[in-house]
Amino acid sequence: MTDFFDSQALASLRDHLLPGLWPLAVAFAGCALFAPVAILLSRRAGLIAEPGGRHAHATPTPLLGGLAMYVGFAVALLIFLPHYAQGPGLLAVTGLATAILIIDDRKAMRPLVKLGLQVLLAGLAVLVFGIKITYLGLPGGHLVQLGILIAPISIFWLLGMQNTVNFLDGVDGLAAGVVLIVAVILMLAAGQLHQVEIVQLSGALAGTCAGFLIFNFHPARIFMGDSGAHFLGLALGAISILGVAKVAVAFALAAPALALAVPIADTAWAILRRRRDRAPVARPDRLHLHHRLQDFGLDPRQTCYVFYAASALLGALGLTLFGHGRVLAVTLVASSVLASTVAADLLQHAGWRIPAPFLRRLLAEPRTR
Repeated sequence: MTDFFDSQALASLRDHLLPGLWPLAVAFAGCALFAPVAILLSRRAGLIAEPGGRHAHATPTPLLGGLAMYVGFAVALLIFLPHYAQGPGLLAVTGLATAILIIDDRKAMRPLVKLGLQVLLAGLAVLVFGIKITYLGLPGGHLVQLGILIAPISIFWLLGMQNTVNFLDGVDGLAAGVVLIVAVILMLAAGQLHQVEIVQLSGALAGTCAGFLIFNFHPARIFMGDSGAHFLGLALGAISILGVAKVAVAFALAAPALALAVPIADTAWAILRRRRDRAPVARPDRLHLHHRLQDFGLDPRQTCYVFYAASALLGALGLTLFGHGRVLAVTLVASSVLASTVAADLLQHAGWRIPAPFLRRLLAEPRTR
């Protein structure tokens, strides 16, 4: 244990994460303090998610959680990254996403209109504010310049992040918790590459998600709504791009992509499934993985734990590309404990019994004590 957590490893981890801890704390406090204000504003503006239909919640719930998250994130950036070149663009595009998608929370947009808005926001980030992937790093230090593919690939990545987080937002605390984990993964990867600004950006995003989870974990007192989901998707996509833009690391997007592998796969399957059924891609349904887990018998908290464990484990696997082998080992143990806890709780509440007569030999015979 001493060799595993030696002083050099702990000092390295401290130095990598320290620049992001203060932005994380400020974003956490900003979001947590503004969330009650957002709840009050939601009620006064009539932005309430009513129970029924495809919604599983039992009581009317405010929908302006995205505004609280944006406030926490923006405050942290303005305090700790006032001179960061990409800061104004990042705040502008995520702020627009938060503000415009509030319209969708009030009255659902038509699918094509919403898709066009997503493309517009991604294009604004890439073409106006220069948040784009210009090359890909390959093993051996080789670079592949994207050339005319810079804009399409960058827009596709940002579009995919928006829809992934939006589709993931179907259970209390799920989207915010998964993005929190991915943001911490980005902090570790950027710290290993000595990208102080990206560590701070990732810390701010992680902090605002943590602050929001206080009010959004089951039973939720406020939802992030489409405005919050698109804010998180754009912020996460943009931060991962900004981290890649300054380094020539093989598969530099592997860490965030692996951490989001489960929701990305679920999103891809949802698109294929709806196209197969000749249904609109943006049409909501209850066939996502998190819905199926609940149909299987998991409650909202257990569903979140399963996704958290999968995201942490896969993200830690991606971090091995950046030399964080110890993180993978720790995450593997923590994820195993979390998964086994969920399984045991499910078995207990369901009254299931696994037949294993051979285990009786380990138990004392009746009336022998």
